[in-house]
Amino acid sequence: MPAVGGIPVGAPGREYPGNLTPFVTVTCIVAAMGGLIFGYDIGISGGVTSMDPFLKKFFPAVFRKKNEKASTNQYCQYDSETLTMFTSSLYLAALLSSLVASTVTRKFGRKLSMLFGGVLFCSGAILNGLAQAVWMLIVGRILLGFGIGFANQSVPLYLSEMAPYKFRGALNIGFQLSITVGILIANVLNYFFAKIKGGWGWRLSLGGAMVPAIIIIVGSLALPDTPNSMIERGQHDEAKEKLKRIRGVDNVEEELNDLIAASEASRLVEHPWRNLLQRKYRPHLSMAILIPFFQQLTGINVIMFYAPVLFNTIGFGSDASLMSAVITGVVNVVATMVSIYGVDKWGRRFLFLEGGVQMLICQCIVAAAIGAKFGVDGDPGHLPKWYAIVVVLFICIYVAGFAWSWGPLGWLVPSEIFPLEIRSAAQSINVSVNMFFTFVVAQIFLTMLCHLKFGLFLFFAFFVVVMTFFVYFFLPETKGIPIEEMAKVWKTHWYWSRFVSAEDFPNVEMSKEGQALKNV
Repeated sequence: MPAVGGIPVGAPGREYPGNLTPFVTVTCIVAAMGGLIFGYDIGISGGVTSMDPFLKKFFPAVFRKKNEKASTNQYCQYDSETLTMFTSSLYLAALLSSLVASTVTRKFGRKLSMLFGGVLFCSGAILNGLAQAVWMLIVGRILLGFGIGFANQSVPLYLSEMAPYKFRGALNIGFQLSITVGILIANVLNYFFAKIKGGWGWRLSLGGAMVPAIIIIVGSLALPDTPNSMIERGQHDEAKEKLKRIRGVDNVEEELNDLIAASEASRLVEHPWRNLLQRKYRPHLSMAILIPFFQQLTGINVIMFYAPVLFNTIGFGSDASLMSAVITGVVNVVATMVSIYGVDKWGRRFLFLEGGVQMLICQCIVAAAIGAKFGVDGDPGHLPKWYAIVVVLFICIYVAGFAWSWGPLGWLVPSEIFPLEIRSAAQSINVSVNMFFTFVVAQIFLTMLCHLKFGLFLFFAFFVVVMTFFVYFFLPETKGIPIEEMAKVWKTHWYWSRFVSAEDFPNVEMSKEGQALKNV
């Protein structure tokens, strides 16, 4: 039954037998390590671009502007299109590769897509670590982007398919947790590598990306395939045995039959990309586009990419700015753990809504604090210590709000709502939209900071208001619903039910009907 605000309040779906086995726990932890490469890169690029030896070698104009104090306008000292192209070229490459990754993931399994991701990322890390010119940096970044496109396409799908539905939220958020751990590790390494005498610490920062790449390469070779992927490729007997091992029970017939039925339906779909435009997939397509769009317009990547640059801009010294980035990294990890604890207990909507309100309040306070000191001319004069502490404190509360809401749920919710017949294509759209807007925000952020000044935080605050209303009215609760049963949340929703009818997804209640026929 539909309910006010879009919360379905009908009876819960049927329950498949199964336990959270050590096998599936370890498997999901290893797979979630795919997020390390994305997180490490987000953390490393902002720190490296605040290191003077790196700027002096590759971006001398930025180095001169930063150090010669030619301008007192702190808002504009890093405004360089070449510098932002170094950061953002990766995300354009990730967008393109995620489209190719859809076909690889569908036809050859989730594992191979992860392996490609690791190999490409490792190649980019080597090229960046050895870079002698800007073109080497940008080519290396493009290779890193290809790797991230493959990993971000396959890992969330893998986790959603392996996890028992009762624990799907917590295990899937392992991906976001490893992103946050990657960011934290990168921030800590930047802090220490920046102190290396001789000014070559940035090479270790960039080349160090090989380590998470090797982890995902080894992990993808050791991991089993998901039963969904095996069935998709016609390996029904192997899928049954794998399902028994994953669930820790022998009685897997009901879940297996539903998986096979979903796979048979997906086989009839010759053009998953074209099918996405069908009316019955309107809610899925809307979520695949709007959730990653909103996730990037929370402003979080501005904080994470450029935390050292941002803190440097608001008056911290270079060392202090890197240390502040480490602090926000720790907050990010801890808050993501809160999400792992609460996502299957409190639900997705509660975390989305609470996180939205928290981010909005913090963005307004940070905008007011920076505006009061820096004004519109960007010259703060003397910055007292208490002021710096207040800014970092509210940025940390903002990061916490994101890290238990839009951070993990922006990956979890899209990966769990797609039917098998459009799953790879829809996930590719999800990743592509995410990467496109990450690219756009990264490319124009420093220019926007220069022109909008402290109003930049209000710009993102506006979108936080819009996305919070969107979640309240249009996103149904998906907690505790098996992936194969997910169509029911659209059928019972006050708005989406006009696009999805009972005839569109007849297999949702398949097992109950089959059981009734057996009993006749």
